[in-house]
Amino acid sequence: MIAQARAPFGNSVLGGFVSGALGETEVAAEALPVHNAAAKRVVPNSQAQLLYSYSELVKKTAGAVVNVYAERMVRQSSPFGGDPFFERFFGQRMPHRSQKQSSLGSGVIIDSSGLIVTNNHVIDGADEIKVALADGREYSSKVLLKDKRVDIAVLQIEDDADFVAIGYSDSDRLEVGDIVLAIGNPFGVGQTVTSGIVSALARNGIGISDFGFFIQTDAAINPGNSGGALIDMHGNLIGINTAIFSRSGGSNGIGFAIPANMVRAVVDAAKRGDERFKRPYIGATFAAVTGDMAEALGMKRASGAIVTDVAENGPADKGGLTVGDLVVSMNGVVVEHPDALGYRLATAGVGRDAEFEVMSRSKIRKITITLEAPWSRGKGAETVISGNNPFAGATVADLVPKLAEDLNMPTGQEGVVVLAVESGSPAVRFGLKERDIVTVVNGKTVTSVNQMVDMVSRRQPYWRFEINRNGKRFSQLIR
Repeated sequence: MIAQARAPFGNSVLGGFVSGALGETEVAAEALPVHNAAAKRVVPNSQAQLLYSYSELVKKTAGAVVNVYAERMVRQSSPFGGDPFFERFFGQRMPHRSQKQSSLGSGVIIDSSGLIVTNNHVIDGADEIKVALADGREYSSKVLLKDKRVDIAVLQIEDDADFVAIGYSDSDRLEVGDIVLAIGNPFGVGQTVTSGIVSALARNGIGISDFGFFIQTDAAINPGNSGGALIDMHGNLIGINTAIFSRSGGSNGIGFAIPANMVRAVVDAAKRGDERFKRPYIGATFAAVTGDMAEALGMKRASGAIVTDVAENGPADKGGLTVGDLVVSMNGVVVEHPDALGYRLATAGVGRDAEFEVMSRSKIRKITITLEAPWSRGKGAETVISGNNPFAGATVADLVPKLAEDLNMPTGQEGVVVLAVESGSPAVRFGLKERDIVTVVNGKTVTSVNQMVDMVSRRQPYWRFEINRNGKRFSQLIR
């Protein structure tokens, strides 16, 4: 079971915080420097070296780790609502109650102005967000930017004071076996530090979120640690603790963190004043390499991202990428799977040139692709289908790259996407769902909303259509 490491909503608020759990500590006034990539890793080779302490490292970093308290009001309806017997005595005015719920998580100050990064699931749906520092000070904060797909939120403390901040490490230089510390507030007992090693890199397909490039660590991470810091031995942020793999709800030595390079990209977007984190548009769709594919391509193991679709005149098409090509590296870094490629693209940024190594017909070639911003054709391509047809009651729109990005769908697909379906409408009866892509109607390829409206406005003796749902094609015939 994958569990996000957040304490559940309950009635405890700031009273659960243990003030000054680490005692009086001296902390640096400025953000720590970025990790020195050239530093040599050293393995302890004596009993005396094994007795070394992490205390000085904790003193430098603990002040930058905060507790995040998210509160929301939930309206609860009476359990007797709609009951004729009770409504006879109380009328239609059944009593409603509002209850305050709160959740606990952690966060990391990454700028001395009070900029905090945490997990989106910690503050999602909150009406009020408060943060508590390790020394007991409490502040209100506001959300600057949040991204559900990556599960990152950026907060701003509403105060003009200078705060202790932590610097970034280059998470791409992290190696399996490196020692790390996890700092957070598990179970609401106060700030706690645990140590461990990096167990694996580039973990994907673990069901936490749409993001698929996690650092795996055996440092103990428990509910309440979400949004806390994973730091390296130089005292810099290497990741944001996000979730645990557990059958019991507690730490079993398998924790997952979002790499610092991904965190930095989202925070930079918040600093620019962006309302959302923009991922580059490449204009291609990728799939994982199977064992059979790897064998056919003469590869020793299944790795890379194989191109399944390329949008006409998109960045990939202009750069020379074709269907069937296998992307093996980007900017000199090996691509393990499509999620890893998505991570590389997201952290590269819009407007950059990216160099790809591509295997095509057993030969390796290099191509350069300019990563563009997702584009849109404007707001005219959205409508509600009406009339006597199987799509009546569906709100549809052109699947342009920007909309695909907003809906968390592959940006290389074309067609008309279903945004909503009216209850009880023909569209519901014939099985249409949100995010379905209508690709063919009565043998004709659907490329735009205007074309689809024209098709369904004509009387037809039958309806035959095809839809793409989560990468699978379905067809239906209606007479």
